[in-house]
Amino acid sequence: MRTLLVLLVTTVVALAASACFVTPIEQERVSPTAHLRNGPQTAELATTEITPVTTNPTPRLPVTVDSVRYGEVEVTDVSRIVAVDVSGTLGSIVFALGLGPNVVGRDTATAFPSAAGLPIVTNRGHSLNAEAVLALDPSIVLVSESTVPANAVDQIRDSGVTVVVFPATRDLASNDTLMRSVARALGVPAEGEKLVERTNEQIDAARELVPKPSGDPTMAFLYIRGSNLLLLAGPGSGVDDLITELGGRDAGAEADLTGAFTAVTAEAMIHADPDVIIVMTEGAATVGGPEGVLKLPGIAETEAGRNGRVVQMDETKILTFGPDVGLVLAALAKAIYV
Repeated sequence: MRTLLVLLVTTVVALAASACFVTPIEQERVSPTAHLRNGPQTAELATTEITPVTTNPTPRLPVTVDSVRYGEVEVTDVSRIVAVDVSGTLGSIVFALGLGPNVVGRDTATAFPSAAGLPIVTNRGHSLNAEAVLALDPSIVLVSESTVPANAVDQIRDSGVTVVVFPATRDLASNDTLMRSVARALGVPAEGEKLVERTNEQIDAARELVPKPSGDPTMAFLYIRGSNLLLLAGPGSGVDDLITELGGRDAGAEADLTGAFTAVTAEAMIHADPDVIIVMTEGAATVGGPEGVLKLPGIAETEAGRNGRVVQMDETKILTFGPDVGLVLAALAKAIYV
């Protein structure tokens, strides 16, 4: 009897010890291309319009806010707004806050229907024209710290116009802060909170469209302006954020790029070997559309090229971030995955 008891105890101890070393069940693994669509695709939003979170909000002024370069700035009047930055983010935020009727001037990137009829105060190179701004008699001018030339911004401020300068970074990490900062500067902080909440809900909805597991496909964003200008996006471009949210790996990071956009050769493209190539519709048009992209040097030899996986999206949406970034992610996810 005693021998049987010892045997049972020994068995139990052995089983307990072995349980500590049981190999965990591996997560499902899929090929990087398992869920991808083949052939050229266009990622489109249901509407190109900016949808405001409210209409006719009442700004609570005056307010004092921090401005890049200028420190504290007092805002007393937002009845005539000019919003300018290279990506059109500031203009889209102002309209999303419900203050679109107050906007009197825009940049070239702020091109959605409700803003399209407004006077443009930047040229095709996104340079700010101080005289064009002052001619509109603005009560406040919103710009990015990357708005050039800087002396044009100073000229507007020196003329007595209130100028608020916002950071130039456009990514998911800073998106909520930027929307809140613009809302505070315009005296509508409550509307800013509503906008942040809606935007984050749309981002969460977009995440649900990405297969789990996605297979971690390598995605490359190419900036194209004719066959002689081909730039691969890398860390800090903002595209790396989008690609991560889309369940992919950024080809620029995989290729050890250090800059946001780097000129790329055919050999470098072949080495990066992306599974998906993302481009701006307008850039693709300069080489004959998505089919023309597939004919660019090195593209045909990539996994994306062999399967025609070029996804294009309007340049006024894809890198704007701001209030529509969740909708942009959703449109891209639908175009990339089956």
